[in-house]
Amino acid sequence: MYSNRKTTVTAAALLAATALAAGCGRGPSTGTGPASAGCPTVVAKAAAAVQQAERTEGSWTGPTSGPAAVSGRTVVYVAQTMTNPGVAGVAQGVEEAAKAIGWDLRVIDGEGTPAGIQAALGQAITLKPSGIVIGGFDPRLTSQQVARARAARIPLIGWHAVDAPGPSENPRLFTNITTKVEDVAKISADWIIAESNGNAGVVLFTDDSIPFAKKKSDLIKRQLATCSGVKLLTSENIPIPDASSRTPQAVSSLLSRFQDEWTYSVAINDLYFADAAPALRAAGKPGSGPPFNIGAGDGDPSAFQRIDSGQFQAATVPEPLSQQGWQIIDEFNRAFAGRPAGGYVAPVHIATSDNSADTTSWDPPGYREAYRKIWHR
Repeated sequence: MYSNRKTTVTAAALLAATALAAGCGRGPSTGTGPASAGCPTVVAKAAAAVQQAERTEGSWTGPTSGPAAVSGRTVVYVAQTMTNPGVAGVAQGVEEAAKAIGWDLRVIDGEGTPAGIQAALGQAITLKPSGIVIGGFDPRLTSQQVARARAARIPLIGWHAVDAPGPSENPRLFTNITTKVEDVAKISADWIIAESNGNAGVVLFTDDSIPFAKKKSDLIKRQLATCSGVKLLTSENIPIPDASSRTPQAVSSLLSRFQDEWTYSVAINDLYFADAAPALRAAGKPGSGPPFNIGAGDGDPSAFQRIDSGQFQAATVPEPLSQQGWQIIDEFNRAFAGRPAGGYVAPVHIATSDNSADTTSWDPPGYREAYRKIWHR
């Protein structure tokens, strides 16, 4: 089914538009739901949005100008947990970019606990680096350490640290790097609406302990609710550090509870589907679904492998993790040079087996060359 996603979505949009123009109540059919859509207007809009998000061509739309490389700097990347593939993927991008600009980098793992993250950030401050990355955790949980960094005049840049991209006053961040959570949430819900033809029973996996993740899941719920034929069966709150131990049992329970009513899943992070796969397999569910699963972040290599092989994940809304790592280094360079934040926000993208075969990440073109030209002109 997913080998022809672009054709399917394009046809879906055209069929829905035709139906609406004729005044009838029929929406597109992708083969996973009944012929009569529960929300033909919403389906048509969702299908058009999905088609745009699945595009892979295009040129770099980020910064092409800025300060030349400031020399002799050190950056510390404090990770929420390196078991989070998104956090780890950005760390790899930061490492690559630090080498390209000529800086030193150290990574400290907070290991997913409040005490561990506080200790890691405290350790980072004692190293007296030029800058510190807040890698995937809420800096308000480390308010004492953030205050110490501010007193030491160490600029902080976040990745998924607060809800919105750009500079933050409270907590004080030079900038926060992320796609817009509103866009990610909407397009993941739109994918379900379009792919199901407006008829779906959905399970949502989230981690309400992370404000960014909770906001994302709340927005997903809101967008799913725009289609009367889409029913949110339940929202499973499983902290990311506990996902490997809790998700399989939760999935087994959900299969028993909802049976065939559960047709789609959406998770705030792809790793839930890695942990769900054994339980789905044990229950005799086909790898190609149902349930058809989409990750609303972060697009780690294992997610792409599951999608490409048709093993319990059909799509992801990946962050351009490496590009965001390079962007973090560029933003630090702007801070060190006394310039304002660049403010670039990457557009959302949907990866399926149709548009990402044989790749293990969403790596948009052009950014490495653009940043190198800025730094080494």
